[in-house]
Amino acid sequence: MEKNDIMSHEIVMASSEATTRNVLAKMKREGRIVKIATKIYTTNLHDTPENIVRRNLFFILGELYPGAVMSHRSAFECRPTPNGHIYLTYRYTKKVSLPGITVHLLEGPKALPCDHPFVGGLHISCSARAYLENLTTSYSHDGVSKCLGHEAIEEKLEKMVQANGENELNQLRDEARMIASDLHMHKALKKLDALIGAILSTKPSKILTSPAAQARALGEPFDSRRLELFGKLMAALNNRDFENYADPNESEAAYKNLAFFESYFSNYIEGTEFEVNDARQIVETLTPMPTRNADSHDVLGTYYIVSNRKEMAVTPSSPTHLFEILRHRHRIMMGARHEANPGIFKMQNNHAGETHFVDYRLVTGTLKKGFEIYCALRHPFARALFMLFMVSEVHPFADGNGRLSRIMMNAELIAAGQSKIIIPTVFRADYLGALRQLSRRDNPDTLIRALERVRLFSYHLRGESFEAMRAYLEQCNAFKDSDDYILQF
Repeated sequence: MEKNDIMSHEIVMASSEATTRNVLAKMKREGRIVKIATKIYTTNLHDTPENIVRRNLFFILGELYPGAVMSHRSAFECRPTPNGHIYLTYRYTKKVSLPGITVHLLEGPKALPCDHPFVGGLHISCSARAYLENLTTSYSHDGVSKCLGHEAIEEKLEKMVQANGENELNQLRDEARMIASDLHMHKALKKLDALIGAILSTKPSKILTSPAAQARALGEPFDSRRLELFGKLMAALNNRDFENYADPNESEAAYKNLAFFESYFSNYIEGTEFEVNDARQIVETLTPMPTRNADSHDVLGTYYIVSNRKEMAVTPSSPTHLFEILRHRHRIMMGARHEANPGIFKMQNNHAGETHFVDYRLVTGTLKKGFEIYCALRHPFARALFMLFMVSEVHPFADGNGRLSRIMMNAELIAAGQSKIIIPTVFRADYLGALRQLSRRDNPDTLIRALERVRLFSYHLRGESFEAMRAYLEQCNAFKDSDDYILQF
């Protein structure tokens, strides 16, 4: 190996070749490389050995243990545990310490044809092998086990059936049966068979410990990822104190003025765009525009709900009641769009950009679990914001979910005598961006701050004069549909 070849790599592995040994010795004397572990040298003289090893870990393992299989929990995690443990099935059992990493070599079968080639001479256990490995008997050493817990395995199986259906689990079980003898893991196969049978309700479910797997076995599966988000939002909301803003639009005229703009902006956000005068004529005459019948009915349907104080004072008292309210309001709002199946929960999956909403098979289960969290919230604004996010995130219908989520939000506020929240056009990007921050990045704070701001804005929308309310909205840039403007009040 030439000196220049060595200097082109961050990690250099020692070998038994005389030439390589001589070159390494010379470079070490010159201070151009340092030894960081047995057989491991680096040309990086600035970074810590721990960082260098982590960055090049799989290359190092492939060089040190050719033919090893990254197995057990490491086959799923594809990285060391948080405290630096990684597990390889190899020719013998041994624990090896590298800077920042503990390598657990476990004597066992070599790579099977179904296992996946990885970096250098490494392989990764195929899915069936990884499940069997993680269901073997394991004991904790140094506070860590080579196997993921039963609950974690159940959740993985549950997510598998969520993503690809029951056939995926059956195929996994068949593949495990084919390799169990080669791996000498007949007991693990029995455990896997029992877990899959329980999840698919073909075997007793009492062995299940994961709430998500238990729910599926009982016929009410839910989206565990969304439940985590709901839990984070609940914690953030219950850790804050919110002001009360009493509804200032007590007269019928003032309430209906606000209801008009609530319907107008809620539809505009979803792409149903009208001039204010045209939308007002549709509402006042109850007559759709001939060339835009369905769009006109969207505005009319939304207005019909939000202008009805009695309807907007109804909030759910149970999961079943929640389903009834959602279906009833969706049926009214989307009555002119037969392709949206008004009042019927979606029968195929939907998404918006990179956001894929809750699987249609998990809608009722996820809403039921979400309702339990909703019941734990105290302040009307907290319950309103949670209902907004839950309906938006589940997206229970084929269309109309954004408008419905805002209706459900404002119903919580009206029922508590609080001022409604209106999302004007100029605030659309802030509002949708805040929803994405929680949906994609687990950050509830942006959504809470955004809704608090627009709530204060909405509180100042009041009065019996339609034109005065409209003029105030114009002063606040509410109708602007451009990034050049911000909401000001």
